Amino acid sequence: MVGVNTFILSQSGGNEGLGFAIPSGVVGVAYRELRKFGHLHRAQIGIGLQTITPTLAAALSLPRNYGVVISDVSPGSPAAAAELQIGDVLAALDGRPAENLPFVAFHFFALEYGQKVLLDVLRGKEHLSFDVPVAQPPRDTDQVAALADPEKSLVPTLGILGVEIDQRIAAMVPDLRDPLGILVAARSAGATVEVPLLAGDVIRALNGQPMTTLEGLRRALKSLPPGAPVALQIQRDQKLLFLAFTLD
Repeated sequence: MVGVNTFILSQSGGNEGLGFAIPSGVVGVAYRELRKFGHLHRAQIGIGLQTITPTLAAALSLPRNYGVVISDVSPGSPAAAAELQIGDVLAALDGRPAENLPFVAFHFFALEYGQKVLLDVLRGKEHLSFDVPVAQPPRDTDQVAALADPEKSLVPTLGILGVEIDQRIAAMVPDLRDPLGILVAARSAGATVEVPLLAGDVIRALNGQPMTTLEGLRRALKSLPPGAPVALQIQRDQKLLFLAFTLD
């Protein structure tokens, strides 16, 4: 497989023209992450990156006027511990030239946690090398997901594994609007309806009725006849929204 088609640029609307696709390497990494965690993890070493322009290079007296420059080093990160600096220009990653931001971004995207990445950088007239461990940004929802029991947590109609929010769970999940609801820990196969729930969503209500237990959610779904309209109120990224669908 070369890639997954996303769209084409065509004057006639036919299959001739320019095609754009997600590279198969990106698909492979994303597939493994989704299977394992239900969402994408972002490997990091704690740096921000920007494309070098001739103007930026001239203003900062960079050693070259193209490529990628480190624009930020997060305090306490592996990059900070390795003593990388803002203004360092990436020359190579793991022995491969780092000449553009897309290559660098994909290289980090494909890294596994626990690995190390070798960065060759230009700092003024110096050529330096850094062996930096790859870290995983903390996700409290990952800790919650580990508490889900596949047998007890399954809501088959929605195709999710859920965790009831109590005081302990509420303390682990920041920015909850209210300390109640069902946290979506992961997606599962076999859903009877297509509902765009994501790991980390909090189910608060079903058709206006608050949902606080998994058994209550399963019972409410089971009580509805085929073809019944359903509206789930959820919290996603600190915002409340409705997901509407019809039961099969």
